Amino acid sequence: MITWLHVTVLTIAPIAALASAAHALLYKGDSRAALGWIAVCLLFPLAGPLLYLLFGVNRVHTRARELTRRFPFRLGVGYERGDYGAPDPIVASVSLGPEWRTLARISDAIARRPIVDGNAVEPLHNGEAAYPAMLEAIERAQARVWLSTYIFETDVTGRRFISALARACDRGIEVRVLVDGVGGLYSLPRAASLLHRRGVRVARFMPPRLWPPQFHLNLRNHRKMLVIDGVEAFVGGMNVGGRHMVAERARGRGVIDVHFRVQGPIVTQIETVFAEDWRFATGELLAPTLRPEMVAAGDAICRTFTDGPNEDLGRLATVLVGAVSAARERIDIMTPYFVPPPALMSALQAAALRGVRVSLLLPGKNNLPYVHWATRNLLWEMLQFGVDVRYQPAPFVHSKLFVIDGHYAIIGSANLDSRSLRLNFELAVEVFSTRLATDLAAHCEQAAEAARRVTLAEVDGRSLPVRARDAFCWLFSPYL
Repeated sequence: MITWLHVTVLTIAPIAALASAAHALLYKGDSRAALGWIAVCLLFPLAGPLLYLLFGVNRVHTRARELTRRFPFRLGVGYERGDYGAPDPIVASVSLGPEWRTLARISDAIARRPIVDGNAVEPLHNGEAAYPAMLEAIERAQARVWLSTYIFETDVTGRRFISALARACDRGIEVRVLVDGVGGLYSLPRAASLLHRRGVRVARFMPPRLWPPQFHLNLRNHRKMLVIDGVEAFVGGMNVGGRHMVAERARGRGVIDVHFRVQGPIVTQIETVFAEDWRFATGELLAPTLRPEMVAAGDAICRTFTDGPNEDLGRLATVLVGAVSAARERIDIMTPYFVPPPALMSALQAAALRGVRVSLLLPGKNNLPYVHWATRNLLWEMLQFGVDVRYQPAPFVHSKLFVIDGHYAIIGSANLDSRSLRLNFELAVEVFSTRLATDLAAHCEQAAEAARRVTLAEVDGRSLPVRARDAFCWLFSPYL
């Protein structure tokens, strides 16, 4: 018996499927993602549109337009594409050596921030080095402490940070903490709740909720920033939690990572990124510290650029491709997840063909097995062109390093996968410093000596079931 419910479903389902497919066709910037969503919406006219509504629609633009109506705001584009312009003549304001001019010219139009000199950049390996330095900086803060993190655990390490932030707040310091709305769910009790009880001003970035409906499980804020008084900052790939205390973790369960302490004029750019994210999450305006005559802290020349599903879309991937194309001697890459876009794959292949030594260091055992399997499905494309691919032994290596010719490096929060390069909000700092780049290249070299080389024969020798599993996971690489 046909009821009004059947008629309603049979009428609405095709309309919803066609409307969702049309939206994906018009607004998706990646043809693979567009085709995938169109197929899902048309093949599953009930579930497909719902899935697209939850995971496929970029709601950042909607939120940005709401903020724009109240006051000017950076975010807000209608399509999934970057908003680039002609390069500004900003390189001339800083004296760059010939080895850096091409690299700087590539990122001028992308970063849309000036290159600044007089910076110091110090690597901090694992939580044993990074966390004490960060906690000490919070304790000596005199005016403000701004912290943004993807995951804020509430284990012993996390509670040390909570206590330090609360003490700073009690001293009258302006404390702001931004935790990702999904990453903040990793621990119980929630760090945001504990911070709020201690009087710390905390906000969650696009948290999922039932009412009013807000289900953007993608589009996460993956940036990690701690800014102290506008003069010192900590950036990189480390979240807040005991997993990075490698020496304290039993049986190789720690997570190896490299964080960075930065000082100098570049801190103002990092501070500005936090202020923009805080404004997006809360609507509150924060004024970055203006220090027109900041004393030089070192000899590193730096620039900050952001990447995310807003007008920053594709910036990091474009800079990476340009840097690989400019390489002449060696490229050192260390990343936990490697499922790059085709343009970056092609650039790495071309670099290897023209004689550049390309080294790719991956974790031998990944915390996300399905990403590891998807990576194995495409490694042959690197190996057949002579790229040196190696698996690092346990513990899991979460470090994100990108070094060109031993004199240029990109550090920050981004991985080389579609989630970082298209779905997440990421922070990167390009560093023109032979001293730092040489140290990082040496670190990669040392790690490579302890790692296991992957061969083309090994990849081709996988059994049929393993190849099928890896290929199946690779199909979903735009969403991993």
